Amino acid sequence: MNVPDSQRIVITGMGVISPLGCTLDQLIEGLRTKRSGVDKFSQIPTGVMVVDHGAEVRDFTGEIEDYGPLDKALQRTIRKGSKLMCREIEMGVAAAQLAILDAGLTPETRDPDRTGVVYGCDYIMTLPEEFAPGIQNCCDESGEFQFADWAAKGLPKVNPLWLLKYLPNMPASHIAIYNDFRGPNNSITMREASPAAVLSEAYSTLHRGHADVLIVGSTGSRIQPFRSLHASMQETLATVNRGATLDQIAAASRPFDKARSGSVLGEGAGAMILETLEHAKQRGAKVVGEVVGSGSSTVGPPAGPNHLRIAMANALRMATRGADKSKIGHINAHGLASVESDRCEAEAIAEVFGQWQPRIPVTTAKGHFGNLGAGGGMVEIVASVKSLGGELFPTKNCDQTDPTCPIAVVTELGTPAGKSFVSLNVTPQGQASAVMILAYENDQAA
Repeated sequence: MNVPDSQRIVITGMGVISPLGCTLDQLIEGLRTKRSGVDKFSQIPTGVMVVDHGAEVRDFTGEIEDYGPLDKALQRTIRKGSKLMCREIEMGVAAAQLAILDAGLTPETRDPDRTGVVYGCDYIMTLPEEFAPGIQNCCDESGEFQFADWAAKGLPKVNPLWLLKYLPNMPASHIAIYNDFRGPNNSITMREASPAAVLSEAYSTLHRGHADVLIVGSTGSRIQPFRSLHASMQETLATVNRGATLDQIAAASRPFDKARSGSVLGEGAGAMILETLEHAKQRGAKVVGEVVGSGSSTVGPPAGPNHLRIAMANALRMATRGADKSKIGHINAHGLASVESDRCEAEAIAEVFGQWQPRIPVTTAKGHFGNLGAGGGMVEIVASVKSLGGELFPTKNCDQTDPTCPIAVVTELGTPAGKSFVSLNVTPQGQASAVMILAYENDQAA
């Protein structure tokens, strides 16, 4: 079938902010050498929660240098805007700016009215420092907080613009404002399932002709006092002894391994430039991949104990509809490293790919840096795009694949990544999304 260039949606640039580094080369080198991004916390207090470790982006400080080379005017704009950006939003904006740079998407090569943003995000939690002055002002002589005084004494001490620093639609808003992108602008908050969901939305927007170019990404952080506390109360986290060595901490996230015990907290962001092939050719852009399929499904706990498996299987079927499953190069799995999620995911992969499943290599990056929330899947997709046509990165810490996970987990170097992949992610609530991407070949039959 001959698809016109205006209907083919391609990737022309990528950017990452990750625990393994903030360049594409640092990310892929870290994955291929099995370097860990997990360490003891430095951003939040230790000794107060069930875990003292996570995958922080230590190379990201929020300084203007972290956004890549920018002209002076844009530097001033972002510096000014940083007063209204929390760390999570800053990482998302930085990843987008790096992707724009990587794609060579200059003002001369884009129509601002036909260039937009689709971004994914977690729910963002306010830092406790935002309310501290107000709370202190409502404490009586004995130090007890008096809620009745909040309206008169507490609220006036809170910055009136504090909420703008934490709204999940702000990454897309900031990116559009800084770069004068006046086209479609959308935000999707589906936690870990956000990345493939935003790619699907961006694909549809471009395919129906509502834009020529979209900056697509997602950002997330689970390393924040309230966010980390929520995760420790709601999810199964991999715990290690307080006095654990760095090697023991680095081995905490064990996707599909028989000894896995739970997920690891992390943070990060990823972005890519999607555009029609017609527009990419017109501006002479280098194409690195092509989006050809996507799917999503939500199946909650009322569906039974295997609701995660059903949701993931549904998403995989939709993403690979019409594809020759025997030719899929690899699967970039969610690989959360929780007992239930990994088992359900492996069963979903085996169910959907059937006889071809033993031949399809499966990998995941979460052994290297745990669960980055909404940012994780996009960083993982970027890593898979970078691997197409070359060597696939192995799964770290999977020393003995669990028999309940009947999939071909890649644990060492030497496996070809192939010319296509499927990425899958899921939330604990049963929201699953998947996307299929090909290495770009000008021959449509490829």
